[in-house]
Amino acid sequence: MQKLSVVIPCYNEEATLAAVVAQVGTASTAGLTLEIVIVDDCSADRSLAIAQQLASNDPRIQVFHHAVNQGKGAALRTGFASATGDLIIVQDADLEYDPADYEKLLAPILAGDADVVYGSRFLDVGATEAHYLIHGLANRFLTGLSNLLSGLKLTDMETCYKLIPKKLLDQVTITENRFGIEPEITAKLARLTPPPRFHEVAVSYNNRSYEEGKKIGWKDGVSAIRCILKFNLLR
Repeated sequence: MQKLSVVIPCYNEEATLAAVVAQVGTASTAGLTLEIVIVDDCSADRSLAIAQQLASNDPRIQVFHHAVNQGKGAALRTGFASATGDLIIVQDADLEYDPADYEKLLAPILAGDADVVYGSRFLDVGATEAHYLIHGLANRFLTGLSNLLSGLKLTDMETCYKLIPKKLLDQVTITENRFGIEPEITAKLARLTPPPRFHEVAVSYNNRSYEEGKKIGWKDGVSAIRCILKFNLLR
C-alpha cells in the first residue's frame, strides 16, 4: 500500500469545503502518499470555484464536475473511477467527520488484520451524543436490517467513512445515484468471493443541522430500506 485517495463528493458546500480539504491535506496517513479527488455535483454556489482554486495551489488535488446534479452515489462513482490510490476513503465535504481519524482507520488494513474498515459513530459513546435522536434510531435500524441480510456485524452501515482497497472497489458496480450507495456498496462488498474481512473503529462525529446544510431526509431512509432488500436478496 503506497497511496491513499480521499474522494470528496460535494454539493453546495462553499462554507465548509476549503476547511475540510485543509484538514484532509494535513491529516496523518500513516506514511501513504495522499491524493484528493473532489467531485462537484453541479453545485449552485461557489463550491466548484473553491475546489478549482484549491487544486491550482496543490498538485495532490483533482477536481471533477457534473453538469447536472445526480446525487452522492453518482459523485462517488466518478471519484472512485478517477482515484489512483491503493486505498480509497470517502470524505463528506461538510465538517461532520474528522480526517484526524484516518490513521486509526488505516491501522487494521496496514497491519493485515482487515480488508475493509468502516468508521463507526456508535462505538464511541461520546460521539453518539451528537446524533439527533431520530437519525440515530434510523441508522441503528438500517444497520440491523443490513446485518440480518448480509451476515455482517456492523454497528454503523450508513457511515461516510468507508476505507476500501481499490482492487475491491473495482469488483463492485455502483448503480445508486443518491444515498442508497451506502447499503449498496456494503451488500456488494459482503458478497465478493472470497468475502473481505470487515472491521470497525470508533470515529468522532459532529452532526450538523438542516439549517447548516444537512441534506439526507426521510425519503432517503425509505430508499435505504429498498436498497438493503434489493442488493442483499437479489443476486
